[in-house]
Amino acid sequence: MLFNLPTSALPPGITYLPDFISSAEETELARYLDAGDWSSELKRRVQHFGYRYDYKARRVTPESHLGPLPGWIAPLALKLANDGHFADTPDQVIANEYLPEQGISKHVDCEPCFGPVIASLSLLSPCEMVFRTLDGSAKAGIVLEPRSLVILSGEGRYAWTHEIPARQSDLIDGLRQPRSRRISLTFRTTIVGV
Repeated sequence: MLFNLPTSALPPGITYLPDFISSAEETELARYLDAGDWSSELKRRVQHFGYRYDYKARRVTPESHLGPLPGWIAPLALKLANDGHFADTPDQVIANEYLPEQGISKHVDCEPCFGPVIASLSLLSPCEMVFRTLDGSAKAGIVLEPRSLVILSGEGRYAWTHEIPARQSDLIDGLRQPRSRRISLTFRTTIVGV
């Protein structure tokens, strides 16, 4: 059975922080992203910062370095480290744009590519994120509200998959709510291969 968990009952290693940024910061981040170049290499549009992740080879190499994080996003990466969520300041960010009916299938972020913590900031529209144990024996979900941050570490990073189901609406507080455009900013530290 799938249900929206209270944050105190999330799977181990998963932390949910509502209102991590202000509404003004959310608007500014979306403005910067929309002024940039969205890539349509996937079923959804994406932008990479710091390092480009090679989806086909499933790796990050020194050649995939795009430069330092832009000045408009670097302070958020630094805040994540200063607040104790990351041991080192994240050096890679991917922006994903989700339109209604778009999602991302269940996965664990590339283990040899990225460090032990993954943090994802939600912008613009709420949606449900679903977590499943690797063996499929347990399943849970939580609504990611705009401006919230979800952090995956420990078991939540390695022993549970996460996904955004591809659908037009989500059940939020007992009501079916249509989705609108959502952007996620996922912060990671790279483990650069050769």
